[in-house]
Amino acid sequence: MQNTGTLTVTLPGECEIALTRTFNAPRHLVHRAFSDPQLLRRWFGPRGWTLVTCEIDARVGGSYRYVLQAPDGHELGMRGTYLELSPPERSVHTESFDNFPGEAIVTTVFTEHDGRTTMVATLRYASPEIRDEVIQSGMEHGAAESYDRLSELLN
Repeated sequence: MQNTGTLTVTLPGECEIALTRTFNAPRHLVHRAFSDPQLLRRWFGPRGWTLVTCEIDARVGGSYRYVLQAPDGHELGMRGTYLELSPPERSVHTESFDNFPGEAIVTTVFTEHDGRTTMVATLRYASPEIRDEVIQSGMEHGAAESYDRLSELLN
């Protein structure tokens, strides 16, 4: 896995990671790709991985559950609860991974300009130590590949 340079990762605060990516598609289509299980199954996860579980109850207080499967059969599960939904411009949800410490509050903002959409997802953790552990896990590269797959789907 690698970040080909299409994803910008910054650390705006001591407990935060910000992921920024621009897609050559209107905001409503990009947002839909983040909320429609049929579309998520086509792009979510690094290359070679499969989204084998994709359950979404897209309402405030509703939850989601994803399980990704690696080519070698290893599974990575994640879950969360929707805290705020303002489609297609913004969503806020919790995010935690099975067998990984900590939970993030993820605020995602979609901004459209001239038919292109910039997505900024800001992940806030309870401590700098958890944030740093997430960075060291290789999440940047997995996220970059996943967003590359989304870009290919949208084009």
